[in-house]
Amino acid sequence: MTPKHEKQEFVTVLVRDPRIQKEDSWHSHIEYEIFIHTNSMCFTRKTSCVRRRFREFVWLRQRLQKNAVLLQLPELPSKTPFFNMNNPHHVDHRRQGLQEFLEKILQNALLLSDSRLHLFLQTQLSPEDIEACVSGQTKYSVADAIHKFASLKRRFPIEDEEKKRGKNDADSDSESSSSGLGHSSDDSISHGCKASTVPEES
Repeated sequence: MTPKHEKQEFVTVLVRDPRIQKEDSWHSHIEYEIFIHTNSMCFTRKTSCVRRRFREFVWLRQRLQKNAVLLQLPELPSKTPFFNMNNPHHVDHRRQGLQEFLEKILQNALLLSDSRLHLFLQTQLSPEDIEACVSGQTKYSVADAIHKFASLKRRFPIEDEEKKRGKNDADSDSESSSSGLGHSSDDSISHGCKASTVPEES
């Protein structure tokens, strides 16, 4: 018989805070914040926050599909030539699609066993470095990489959300809303959790 107060596992994923990143004078892209909060034993860290761009989601889906050929993976929002990163409706539609993609991925036990997914969600490693890590070509393990990234961070907003809600509200004017579109060319901001700064891994 299941204990009355036994905790059920949960995984909360949010894709939010899209920000335009300038690559050079002619090229820009949008990065989205991926926030994870969970009590699942599948995850090395119970709270994490990274930033990823659309083409990294494309890479992730391709790798997950290659390693789970019998599964029909959820689709990503379609990449259209008419996408305008300065159009909040276009950006929010893609953000919603990316969140729905991750929500469905995280419901599948087989996909949750793929180390690439965890490195994608809980470190700022590039796809190339993720591949090197999972294939044993790095000095650090998957868990090492996740712990290293977490140790570089200060604090996740949700950890003190209840205690410091008043303070967060007071600071909210300096942050981009989840439906708005921030602009940044600073790498420390682009890979941080909203107002937090996160040094990027080498």
